[in-house]
Amino acid sequence: MPQPGETISLEQDTPELANTYERAGIVQFHHGKFLIGPLAVKAGEHVLDIGAGTGRLAEFVASLVGSQGRVIGIDPLESRIEIARLRQSKTLTFETGRAEDLSRFRDGQFDAVYLNSVFHWIEEKDRTLREVHRVLKPGGRLGLNIQDPSKPHQSRVLLRTAIAQVGLGDRHRESNPVLGATHEQLKDLFTTAGFVDYRSDLRSLIDVHADADSLLKWSESSAFGNFLDGFSKSEREQIRKAFTGLVETKRAPEGLRLERYLRFAFARKTPSNVVQIATRESLT
Repeated sequence: MPQPGETISLEQDTPELANTYERAGIVQFHHGKFLIGPLAVKAGEHVLDIGAGTGRLAEFVASLVGSQGRVIGIDPLESRIEIARLRQSKTLTFETGRAEDLSRFRDGQFDAVYLNSVFHWIEEKDRTLREVHRVLKPGGRLGLNIQDPSKPHQSRVLLRTAIAQVGLGDRHRESNPVLGATHEQLKDLFTTAGFVDYRSDLRSLIDVHADADSLLKWSESSAFGNFLDGFSKSEREQIRKAFTGLVETKRAPEGLRLERYLRFAFARKTPSNVVQIATRESLT
């Protein structure tokens, strides 16, 4: 049996989890709008949404590019793409696909690429960024948000506490090679992939959930079946009870208020005129 947090599997997603995510994913949608703003998406542009999920944010971006633009959303989970395809239009399409392999797209195809609450699930981050760099036009923009291990979500801290309370703390592995990146780690990844003008900032966001059950369902669907993976059914029930007691201390009149921290990072591909100038200088 794998230890909790040891691996991330895409094989554990189900249509039920996908439908739950469609209902609960409004949280990621709101965070995604903070991502889209600085990308300054304009009418007529071609945009790629990597890890589009059920397509809510891609549909919003399609409204920005207008009738002359194009948005393509990809996601490795077929059950989520099936829901996303209900949103398709002449300017918005969805396909199954992985971030690490964008070979279906030609060089310089997109004006902008974004990954909303996705990059922390990707193990081959360097390969992904190289692929994104390739499919961007010169001067094209990249935006993503990601969990920062230096500032875990409040719900993650409470979950860790709940696991310890029921005596299973030695079974919980906080370190996960596919979760999170700091400012410096992202900077190195972006620079190595060839991006310029990198910048990032860590934002504190407030999520409001009706109760612990809705929070857990959101967490389960967001992790596509990996949430509390590695614990037995009885152990999960113990953890859920302890977790419920802890999160209830965060109740406000509007519901459970929990802080969620995301690092927002942006960069661009070197514009063609800069490349030309650098080439001329190297020849003199």
